[in-house]
Amino acid sequence: MDIIEFFGFVGAFFIGLIMGVLGGGGSIMAVPILAYIFHFDERIATAYSLCIVGSTGLIGGIKQAIQKMVDWKVVIQFGIPAVIGITLVRAFLIPALPSDIFTVNDFTVTRRMAMFGLFAFLMVFAAISMLKGRKEDSSINVTSKSNITLLIQGLLIGSLTGMVGAGGGFLIVPALIMVAKLDMKKASATSLVIIAINSLVGFLIGDALHIKIDWNFLSVFIGISMLGIIVGTYINKYLPIKFLKKTFAYFIIVMAIFMFIEEFIIQ
Repeated sequence: MDIIEFFGFVGAFFIGLIMGVLGGGGSIMAVPILAYIFHFDERIATAYSLCIVGSTGLIGGIKQAIQKMVDWKVVIQFGIPAVIGITLVRAFLIPALPSDIFTVNDFTVTRRMAMFGLFAFLMVFAAISMLKGRKEDSSINVTSKSNITLLIQGLLIGSLTGMVGAGGGFLIVPALIMVAKLDMKKASATSLVIIAINSLVGFLIGDALHIKIDWNFLSVFIGISMLGIIVGTYINKYLPIKFLKKTFAYFIIVMAIFMFIEEFIIQ
């Protein structure tokens, strides 16, 4: 193992640490680490990211479930269509995309550029969400119309996160607050369970059955990441969460710019 790979495994610890402290954000680090440090292609990097984030998030989800912070009705309403969306995208859409999607003049947009470009865009969206914060509004009861909206959003967000290999917590939590009318704590707890189910089922059915998986590498990476989430969950009560969120948000923006330059300018 060379020094670059060593820092990649250090990054695995910080993926878990960030998820433990902030309740999400692991995939934002996982995909760049897998793509630029371990040099996996776009499909493998996003597939491994789903497995890593799903397995790590499962630890946090189990803890929240034991503390009775998870709304299981919302998990079913949102999670089932999300699983369907992510599985269909991983199993059928991504394999069907050609390596070169289209060409304009002498500029060719590849599958890698499209997937990582979309990922960079979502990173910026997540950063802005962290910087602005989220307003809670529990004054409106959930209606049948909001239930339908929840199903539709689950399908769309599941499909979107399937494209980029993200757990999607930065999209799921606002949806649960605005549509399901959960408070922030319940939305974050419920989101962790949805992320774990969504990511792991999407990976196992959409990827593991169709591509060769390096289980030894994944086991080591996930083990280190799980250690990170255990530490993060323990120390989060002692840390200035708002300051950390803002700092991480600026880091995300820098990473998004790096990915955009790497894929679209340097190539």
